[in-house]
Parts: sequence; C-alpha cells; structure tokens
Amino acid sequence: MPTLTKHWQVATRLPAEVERSLHGYPFILCQILYNRGHATAETARQYLEGRPPAGTDPLRMKGMPEAVERLSHAIRHSEAIAVYGDYDADGVTATALLVQALTAMGANVREYIPNRFDEGYGLNSDALGTLKSNGVQVVITVDCGIRSLEEAERARQLGIDLIISDHHHPGKELPGSYSVINPKQSGDLYPDKDLAGVGLAYKLACALFSSQPPSPFQLHPSAFLDLVAIGTVADLAPLSGENRALVRAGLKVIRQTQRQGLFSLMEVAGLAPGRVTAGDIGFIIGPRLNAAGRLDTALAAYELLTTEDVLQAGQIAQRLEVQNRERQQLTRAMQARAEELALAENPDALLLFAAHPDFNPGVVGLAASRLSELYYRPAIVAQIGETFTRGSCRSIAEFHITKALDYCADLLEHHGGHAAAAGFTISNKNLPAFIERMQSLAAQQLGALDLRPTLFADIEIPLSDLKAEILAYLEWLQPTGYGNREAMFVSRGLQVKYSRTVGKDNSHLKLTVSDGRITYDAIAFRQGHWQNQIPRKIDLMYAFEKNEFNGQEKLQLNVRDIKPSGTPD
Repeated sequence: MPTLTKHWQVATRLPAEVERSLHGYPFILCQILYNRGHATAETARQYLEGRPPAGTDPLRMKGMPEAVERLSHAIRHSEAIAVYGDYDADGVTATALLVQALTAMGANVREYIPNRFDEGYGLNSDALGTLKSNGVQVVITVDCGIRSLEEAERARQLGIDLIISDHHHPGKELPGSYSVINPKQSGDLYPDKDLAGVGLAYKLACALFSSQPPSPFQLHPSAFLDLVAIGTVADLAPLSGENRALVRAGLKVIRQTQRQGLFSLMEVAGLAPGRVTAGDIGFIIGPRLNAAGRLDTALAAYELLTTEDVLQAGQIAQRLEVQNRERQQLTRAMQARAEELALAENPDALLLFAAHPDFNPGVVGLAASRLSELYYRPAIVAQIGETFTRGSCRSIAEFHITKALDYCADLLEHHGGHAAAAGFTISNKNLPAFIERMQSLAAQQLGALDLRPTLFADIEIPLSDLKAEILAYLEWLQPTGYGNREAMFVSRGLQVKYSRTVGKDNSHLKLTVSDGRITYDAIAFRQGHWQNQIPRKIDLMYAFEKNEFNGQEKLQLNVRDIKPSGTPD
C-alpha cells in the first residue's frame, strides 16, 4: 500500500485592511473567514449565520413554473403521479421527500426506485411502460434523467408527461420532456448550481406548497429539511452557499427528529440524535442508507424514511446495519483485488482501471474511491457482464472525469456524473478502445504534473496558542465537509512524548505531543505506519476538536498529516 507524500499549503496572512473590516472577531476566526472568501463584515456575518444567498426563489429555476403548473393540475384532477428516483441516499431521500410532500397536498402519487442489478441506473423504458400500464400520467424524476434522451422519447410515445429533476451535468442535448429542472442547464439564472438531487426536490416542493390554497393541515416544507441534509451530505454536494444553509437547518430537524425510521437507524448505529453532525451523516447515516441499494433494493431505505410503524422501523434499521457490515467486507475485498488488477499491467499508470465479472456492481464506486484516494490518480472499477460492462469512476482535482467520459461518448451506451465521480455503461466489444482512450487522455492531461494530494491549512500556530475557547469559534463554521472544509492548523517542531498504534489492524496512531510549554493528545487515522519510524521532532497538520469518551471530554488534535520537522511543505 503506497504512502503518498502530501503537499502542504498554508494560507498567507490576511491583509491588514481585511483584518480591520472583520474587527470584533478573534484573529484566528478572521483568518479562517478570509481563507473562505469572506473579507467583509457582511459576507462574514452571512456565512457565520448560515444564511442562504439572495435570489433563491425556486420559480427562478428554468423549467420550474411549467413543472409546478403540470403537477398542480395533476393534483386537482387526481391524476396518477410517479416519483422516479435513484437508488443512492440522494435519490432515496429525494423520492421520500417528494412523495410525502405531494401526498400532503392530496396527490395520487407513488414511488418508483429501480433495482440496480436488474434495471441499472436512471430511467429505463421498461419501467416507463409498466408505470403507464398502471395508469400513471405524470412521471417526475429525482436525481436522474438529464441524459435520458431515448427514455424521454419513449415517455412521449406512451403519452406520459415527463418532468426531469436532476442535478448532474447535462449533455450537449437535453431530453425532450415536458419540463427539465436543472440549474446547470444553459440559460438557467438560478444562482446556486450545486444543489443535490434532494435539494432540487425540496425546491420543487416549496414551489408547489406556495401554489396550493392554504390549509391548516398542510405541512410546512421545513419538515423535510432532515431529508435534504442527509441526501446533500451523503452525495458530497459542496457545503457552501444554499447547501450549507439547508444542511444547517436540516441538522436542527434531525436532532429533534419525528421521523421514526431515522430515529431507529440512529439508535442502531449508536448515534445520539441531539448531537448529530454533518460528519455523522457522511460516515454513519449515509452509508447505511446506501447499503440497501448497493446490495439489494433501495426500497428498504425508502421504507425506513417513510414508515411510521415503530416495529417496522426497527426491523429495517437492523437489516441496514447488517447490510452495511457486509458492504464493508465486500469493499475491502474488492479494493484489494481491484488494486492488484489495476497495477498488474502498469504500476505507474496515470489512470487506474480494474474490471472483473465477479465484482459487485453496487460496490465498484467505493472501491474506485479508495483506489483514487490511495494513489491520487483517477480510478475506474467495473463489473463485466455478459454483454455490457458497468463501471464507476472517481477522480482527482486535476482530471474532470465526466468531461473525460464525454470525450468517449461514441463508445458508451450511457454515462453521467460530476467532476469527481461518474458512472457509465459500455458494450463489452468497445471496452478495449475505451480503456485506451481514457488512459491516453489521462496521459495528456496529467503526464507533466506533480501528482500529489494538496492539504490546505488555515493558519500556522504555536501549540501553546491553542486554547479551549477556539472551539467555540470553530462551531460557527459548521456544517463542515466537502466544499466547506473544517479549520486546519499547522504546528511545527513538536516533541513526540508517546506513541502507539491502535485499531483492529493497528492502522491508526495515538500520540502525545508537546512544544515544551503545553502537551496535547493526538489521533492520526490510517497513519499507523509511522510508529516504527517516527522522528524525535515532527510537524503536524491537524484539526482541533473535543473528544468524548466514557462520559469524559478532552481536547485533542485530529492529525491529517505528519512530517519530520524541517521537511519542505
């Protein structure tokens, strides 16, 4: 397993005029705000209060007024509506949100989530035919459909009014549907382009609620913000702009959850609802919801989020817990095999590719993610079927993976995604040409680069300046995660007083470090390899946090990287 040398980038000190503009805030917080682009008191206040940006009326979205008009007509005339979702956490939460919202408005609505193994990703014509035969007149997609040109034409032939709601990057041509809701489409003036699929479903629900006659029994859209927070964080949508405001509000709903299935899931996972963070969604709640669609059908996750039955909620939560453990084992085994296959032909390949008939298509994305993280290269892991290969891609900042797939569009059956993650289906006969073209593209774009992960730190600080009151300022940054990183510090020349490996496989490192004036405990996850080679003095990049264990609270450093003192950044 490689140990990548990481490049450290420590932010430059904020200019004096910015410090004056942000007067009233402690210097460390001023520096952190400046690093995130907030150089005036007004933008800093908006960020710290988690306010959404201006101009986020959902009706500003292209296609939204037409969708609201059509769905309102369907509600008034009791037409059958189907919400067609994806099988990941974003798609499942979006489906649950829109079905519950439409139900609250009196709609005749049902869910449809395809089976990953039988139907594959996104819209499929057979499903549309089934829905039509069951009397469905309007289909609205959530988290899928933006590249479903043939399926949109099939819906038109069937007489189904298709509304596409999808946050993925559109292709050169949009589907010929009744309405397309996607702020990334050309000509859309909506200011925030990074809403998750569930975020778009929420905006549609808000627009629909505002269009309905007022009723004392009607739910307020804010009741669904828990689902928005879960889907947004789990899908790695950036926690900036409107997303950050939605997730911050959604965390408040989760901490006082009235959703029985979510309460049962947190109970099984050992989470205290009142202290749930965005990190808990990303590492605990999201993976358990995703486990359903990765190993079986995502309908279990949907049922968990919508049931009001205590017994059913408990049973499903337990089932998802078991599936998540199975998913973890499958991922570890597949990652090891994928690593072996990817490196067998060329250990220095700039794009890692591994495909095998035995790979579980529900876990290939996780294996690709781990390979990309380990080697800092774009990675593709795929399952080879009898006729088609279905793969997942994960990438690095220097290589836009969906644009790379667009370059291979003539070889692919379907594809789509984001800059860092995508998926595709390809005929087996085209696979060799696809691999060759992708590797050639990677060589062109990455061959001259020094490919090392870059870690960003907000400020270099003497360890003795790290005080408990800093934690209160750091709380104002929440929720942190992708697109709104947590505050990072660098301290240099620290003495290692004590160290030992911890964890089931001794992969983590527990440390006690000192600058001669103050001593802190530290934990370095996945860095147990340092134990037998740790120097006398080290530089650390870390997050500052409170560690709660056995009812006791202690301050600690959560180490992101270790360097021998004096090593260049």
